[in-house]
Amino acid sequence: MNKLSFFTLTMSFISLMAFWVAMSGFLDAVHLAMGVVSVVGVMLLNYKLKQNRFFEDDMDDLSQLRFPRAVYYFFWLIYQVIVAGFHVLSVISRPSMPIEPTMITFKVDLPSSHAKMILGNSITLTPGTLTVDIVDDTFTVHALDSNSYAGIADDSMPRQVLSLFSSEDRPVVREFKILNPDS
Repeated sequence: MNKLSFFTLTMSFISLMAFWVAMSGFLDAVHLAMGVVSVVGVMLLNYKLKQNRFFEDDMDDLSQLRFPRAVYYFFWLIYQVIVAGFHVLSVISRPSMPIEPTMITFKVDLPSSHAKMILGNSITLTPGTLTVDIVDDTFTVHALDSNSYAGIADDSMPRQVLSLFSSEDRPVVREFKILNPDS
């Protein structure tokens, strides 16, 4: 494992402390001290875990991530989660409950396992979809209905993830298949 850069350590500490403050809601010395201890503990544990390589293209350094784009992606994802949440609410609030559970598979052309992990987690965070499995470049996703996986089918979510690591705009999803047990 490469030595972590000062930039990576600093950004990790700042983001974890910001999360701590947002979740605790307190800015007094005791809570901030507990936050520092917790963040340092998490960073040490993460450092120990990073000594094992699970994938050849694991990212040790956050310098590959385009930070201005990451800020945009964060707010874009929050918007997608809210829109999908209202869609799921509209589906389950109808008496007929027009649910069409669907499994889909697709392959992606993303630059790293880190990008695939971000895509898988983004899909799972979006209400109405769940990433069931990721094997190499193949994703298996469960969706509530066809509207729930529309952002994958039209390649918009995978392209947003690609933009976190690269400025090129190209198709990411290929070999998109709908797996219906009754078909």
